[in-house]
Amino acid sequence: MTLTTDQASGSAAPSVPEPVRFTGTGPLHQIGILSGRSLRALRRPSLVLPGVLEPILMLTVFSQVFKSVSQTSAFPPGVSYIDYLLPAFLVTGSISAGLKSGVALTTEMNNGIVARFKAMPIHTGSVLIGRSIADTVLNAVNMVVMLGAGALVFGYHPNGGLLGSLGSLLVAVTLGWSLGWVFMALSAVVRRPEALQPIGGMVNMVLLFASNAFVPAGGLPGWLKAFAEVNPMSYAITAARDLALGTPHAGTVLATLATCSAIVAVAAPAAVRSFRRAT
Repeated sequence: MTLTTDQASGSAAPSVPEPVRFTGTGPLHQIGILSGRSLRALRRPSLVLPGVLEPILMLTVFSQVFKSVSQTSAFPPGVSYIDYLLPAFLVTGSISAGLKSGVALTTEMNNGIVARFKAMPIHTGSVLIGRSIADTVLNAVNMVVMLGAGALVFGYHPNGGLLGSLGSLLVAVTLGWSLGWVFMALSAVVRRPEALQPIGGMVNMVLLFASNAFVPAGGLPGWLKAFAEVNPMSYAITAARDLALGTPHAGTVLATLATCSAIVAVAAPAAVRSFRRAT
């Protein structure tokens, strides 16, 4: 048997260490970092103020234009129009917030940020969950500002009080969170923000004006009333409005939250799959 020089001298050959491969941090740490990255937009007023001011301006216009509706027989007695309208605006604002999640993701797919993430040991789901958490927090902040403006400027004082208003905010935030996953799944298919925005805007407009957001469904024309009664936005608005007005119906609220959870259960895996294929 032939011995190597090291073996012949009785010394072992030095071992070459295996290269250490960095596999990244855990998913929870990644989600925290990515969420914080998106939330840093709060430090830039130019990015935050439009999202805060737009619903307040719309609330100003619609609360004055449709104020006379509160004098009709179909309107709930003893309820001011602002108390009736503001919970609906929380819900409609959440739909816009969900759309922004998809638009932001398509923007990052096109400007190369997502490509950089793919070159790192980052879980695909962490990118989407981080985006979802950040946009949900921003949406909640916008809603708190809207509620504060409604109370200080428009005289919003519903019978449900603070707890009822917080309950309606929870319903709206949950809806926006669930729809955000739908729009993120669409963003990976459409891939262009200029294509996703018209789609989301059209869907939002149809659901908004064919609902009980501005007037009770009983005051709508027959064909529009029939659509409003099956419009999913009407159910979410009813749940949020009943909480704010102090007349909550557990069945409506639970059905709305369960529907939102079912949407996420279907849309989140679809978003992750579409995102992996797209990038």
